[in-house]
Amino acid sequence: MGSTRPWLRRARADLDAAVARDPAARSAWEVALLYPGVHALWGHRASHALWQRDRKFAARALSQAVRFATGIEIHPGATIGERLFIDHGSGVVIGETAEVGDDVLIYHGVTLGGTTLAHGKRHPTVGDRVVLGAGAKVLGAITVGDDTKVGANAVLVRSVAEESVVVGVPGQVIAHGGATPDKDAAAGPVAPDPVGVTVQSLLSRVSRLETVSGTAAAERSPYASSGGDWTVESDPDFVI
Repeated sequence: MGSTRPWLRRARADLDAAVARDPAARSAWEVALLYPGVHALWGHRASHALWQRDRKFAARALSQAVRFATGIEIHPGATIGERLFIDHGSGVVIGETAEVGDDVLIYHGVTLGGTTLAHGKRHPTVGDRVVLGAGAKVLGAITVGDDTKVGANAVLVRSVAEESVVVGVPGQVIAHGGATPDKDAAAGPVAPDPVGVTVQSLLSRVSRLETVSGTAAAERSPYASSGGDWTVESDPDFVI
């Protein structure tokens, strides 16, 4: 009985993490019975144990059975930390040499993939308390620092420091040190539009150059940006 207690403690911690991170979860029993992300994590622990005992075929067979049942593929060689929560889960793929830290949150469609056919370390190392948004792709033997947030559909191909916020293709760091831009605290953090910010910067530079050269500046700006929101003003010469 004593040998089963660590497994039971880990399972309970997994359920508590899911309930804490998913507002839709109503009870630990519901999570245990109905959440594919939790089932995939538990299946991985069993297949990983087989992998470490050099029972490679059995480990792969079990991981493929779990993939068929849950839609989540975690290679038995991957190293997964404590209290991982995979929300929804469909389409998640975690490669053989990937390493995932503690208290990580992964949404559906995330890939922790490789960029080379060479053997050895070729998948990402994800730190503790990282959030990977829906559809995010983290590729190569890179490191994602602790407490980093990777936005939905971002493609990250280079290492990022702790407490970074990453968006875009390829992934760009838009904030450091937990300073996530906030439009409305009640509505939650809103990432700025990098393309919109760049266009705004270029238009501002053009306006300053026209002023220096003596060219009359437009009476009205062709854009108005406040808090990252764009409003195109009436101007027949300006089109996006």
